[in-house]
Amino acid sequence: MIAALALAYAGALHGEAATLELPRVFAPGVISGPLHDSAPAFNPDNRSVWFSRSDGDHSTILTSQLVDGTWTAPTTASFSGRWSDMEPAWSPDGRFLIFVSNRPIDDAGKPLDGFFMGKRFPGGGGHLWRVDRKEQGWGRPTHLPFVINSSDSTFAPSVTRDGSLYFMRATEDGRRFHLYRAQAISNGYQSAKLLPFGAAEISDVDPVVAPDESFLVFASDRKPARGMDLFIVFRQSGSWGTPQHLGDAVNGAGSDAEARLSPNGKTLYFSSERIEITAAGQAAADWNNGKYNIWSIPLTPWLPAR
Repeated sequence: MIAALALAYAGALHGEAATLELPRVFAPGVISGPLHDSAPAFNPDNRSVWFSRSDGDHSTILTSQLVDGTWTAPTTASFSGRWSDMEPAWSPDGRFLIFVSNRPIDDAGKPLDGFFMGKRFPGGGGHLWRVDRKEQGWGRPTHLPFVINSSDSTFAPSVTRDGSLYFMRATEDGRRFHLYRAQAISNGYQSAKLLPFGAAEISDVDPVVAPDESFLVFASDRKPARGMDLFIVFRQSGSWGTPQHLGDAVNGAGSDAEARLSPNGKTLYFSSERIEITAAGQAAADWNNGKYNIWSIPLTPWLPAR
């Protein structure tokens, strides 16, 4: 039934028949494990991945390499581990990562507090940081300017080909999140601007934008979402269109969020609370427990012919 609905949705969207696969869990037992795993960032050659792993209170950025078709056991990224770090995003040229951290701007300070979902989260805040790739390892993370980090609840970066940033920021009352874009300039960024397809009464979160800014995938509680669902929106002639729900083939009964793209933009990765059910019943794997795992699905049925 789900596959039929997805096929009808894709056909209606593009005016033609389309075959849509169902989501598949990514590297079960290796990348997708018994804790919360999310936000995979693949380097441009698609042979390394950085992602977030969280126990609920603390998040760490881990990395894994693709060796002979198999992802290696993840290790902690050299720039992560002390503070709560999450949501890495590669620049399309592979020169740097932007990530979220609660680390203080000054090493002598205290972790950032967050204010969202209508309440305060001690140590649960986030600013965006940049770390540059070197010939051998990584440089020292640098704090992005306050035109980006004007809120201590700034999360979910995505980087365009020209270095501009998309991200989410909590509203002043802490009850919603909205999506922003900050244009890269020679000495930093212009002031961040609210994306036009949002609305005061809804939360939009976790944007991932195509490097050429032709489309964007994000999560939202807007209709017809059940909780947080994934949507796609296209940009033509400099203007964003109307977001479209990605349907019940992609969106499960729980939360679906933290969208990411493969380097070629043809595969959608996202985190989901869904539980995989086999013909024999629920699988006994320790990752299959209703916490966030990373899933993937081909995105091409939703993309217009290019």
